[in-house]
Amino acid sequence: MADQIELVSDDEGAIVVGERAAVERILTRLGLLAQAKPFDPDKLHTAASAGAEIASTLSHVAEQSAMYLKLTPESAKRLKDAGGLMPTKIKGISHMMLGEPGKQSLKWLQAEDGAVSLLSNPAVLSGAGGLLSQFAQQAEAQELKELLVRIGEKLDDVRRAQRDNVLARMKGAGASIVEAETIRDHGGDPKTWWDKVNGVSETLFTVQEDALLALRALADKVEGKSSTGDLKKATKQIEQDVAMQLAVLARCFELQDGFRVIELDYVRATAPDHLDGHRLGVADARASRRASVLEITSRLMTQMDSAGGIANENILLHARAAQSIVNSLNATASVVDDFHSPLGIDSTRDSLSVTPWREALKDPQQRNRAGKEAAQNAAIGLAVAGAAVPVVISFLKSGSKPSA
Repeated sequence: MADQIELVSDDEGAIVVGERAAVERILTRLGLLAQAKPFDPDKLHTAASAGAEIASTLSHVAEQSAMYLKLTPESAKRLKDAGGLMPTKIKGISHMMLGEPGKQSLKWLQAEDGAVSLLSNPAVLSGAGGLLSQFAQQAEAQELKELLVRIGEKLDDVRRAQRDNVLARMKGAGASIVEAETIRDHGGDPKTWWDKVNGVSETLFTVQEDALLALRALADKVEGKSSTGDLKKATKQIEQDVAMQLAVLARCFELQDGFRVIELDYVRATAPDHLDGHRLGVADARASRRASVLEITSRLMTQMDSAGGIANENILLHARAAQSIVNSLNATASVVDDFHSPLGIDSTRDSLSVTPWREALKDPQQRNRAGKEAAQNAAIGLAVAGAAVPVVISFLKSGSKPSA
C-alpha cells in the first residue's frame, strides 16, 4: 500500500519505513516529522543479514524511505493515540502499521486482513532492535556533545581548567573509539577494531564514578547551614562546581554511547544469536546510569531548594544575599535540567523566585526573625550589627526598606 507506513519501536525510539511521501505525510499528521531523521534503509539489511532467508523482504525494504524517531513522552503518546504499538516475539520490540485511507483520519492496519508487513519477520525485527539501540545512543551522544559546549560557556576560567584536566584523562579513550569506528566503517576485521576499544570502558567508568562522588559531596556543602552568608558563599561555589562535574559526565556518557555502538556492532558480527540479549543488557545498563544520576542530582537540588527556602525566610535583613542564593539555585537547576534532557529525564521543577521585600515585611514571622537577629548581633557587640538595631526598628515601624 502506497499510503501505509510501518514502525518498529523499543520505547526509546522508532524506525519508520514506507514510501517517502507516505512517511512524510503521516508523520506530519502526527506532528512528528520535525523530530525524525532519515537513514539508509540498507542498514536494516546489514543489521538482519545473519539468520533467516529474508533477502526478498529486505529488497522491498531497501526500496522504501526510512527514518529514525527519538521518542519523548509526548511523541510516544501520539503513536499510542494513533492506534498503538503491538508487542512482537522479540523482547522489548513493538510493531505498528499505519495507513492513511482518507484526508481526515489515520487508520491502524495491524489487525486488518491483507495488510502486508515488510518488517514483522523475527530476523528483521531483531536487527531493527539492534539498530534502535545504536540510534538511541548516537542521538544521545550528539546531544551530550552539544551540551558540553553550552556548559563550557558557563564555566569560569578556574573550573574550565579543572574540567580540561579531567577530560584529558579520557583523551586516549576518545581517540581509540574514533579509530575503531573508522576501521569498522571501512569494512575492517571486527576483532581488530574491537581490540582498539576493549580497554576504554574501565577508564570511562573510573572518571564517571569520580564525578558522581564529587556531585554527592556538593550536596553536603549546604546541608545543615542556616546562615544566609554561609549559604550565599556555598551556593555560588556549587553553581560552578556542579556545571564542571556535569561537563565531565557529559563527556563520559558521550564516549560510553560511542563505545556501546561499537560493542553492538561487534556482537552482531561475531555472535548474532546473542544480539537481542546484549541489546537488552545495554538498555538496562543505560537505565541504571540514568537512575544513578537522577538520585544524586535530586538530592543536590533538594538541598539547594532548602537553602532557597531559608533565604526567602530572611529577606528583611538579607535581601541581597537571598537574591544571590536564589540566582545560584536556579542557575544550578537549569544546568541540571539541561544535562537530564539527553538522558530522557524530564524536569518537574519550577524556578524559585525571591519573596518581594514589602511582602516579607507584612509577614510577622519575617519581622520577628529580623528583630531577633539584629538584637542578637547587637548583644555580642558587633558594631555593624549594633548599628542595624535602630535601622531595623525604623523600617519595622515605617515600612521603608533600609538603604544598607
